[in-house]
Amino acid sequence: MKKNYWMIGIGMVWTVIFAAMNFYWAIGGLIGARSLGGSIYEMAMNPSRSFVVILWLTGAIKLLGFLLLSLLLIQWKKPILNNTLFYVTKFIGVLLFLYGFLNFTTITLSLFHILDFDLELYAVLWRLLFWEPFWMAGGVFYFFSVKS
Repeated sequence: MKKNYWMIGIGMVWTVIFAAMNFYWAIGGLIGARSLGGSIYEMAMNPSRSFVVILWLTGAIKLLGFLLLSLLLIQWKKPILNNTLFYVTKFIGVLLFLYGFLNFTTITLSLFHILDFDLELYAVLWRLLFWEPFWMAGGVFYFFSVKS
């Protein structure tokens, strides 16, 4: 397994930023919350205890990606570890990209009134110009962190 250290590094920074957003919102920060729109924004304005717990857990789960990328920096002697890390990293990259791409597609369809989402135009534009491409970029960073 060959490693692309630039992609690993960028992926690690991306992951920390991504998790930090959740932690920021969990402590009551509201910057960027409106850009998510819909019920998420409404919950952020008056967060329940369970919503805050979900934000903390989501941030912690996102940091598992940092651990995964960190494991790529170790020179493992056992091929099974290298192979496992290779396939897990590729799989996570594909999932991140697809999640962003599918959201991008459905939100674009809502922009043209083909699907009906409860999102104001402000949130739609933020989702299309920032959030969904941000997910897809993370997928690219993870996917291209390793190569055979």
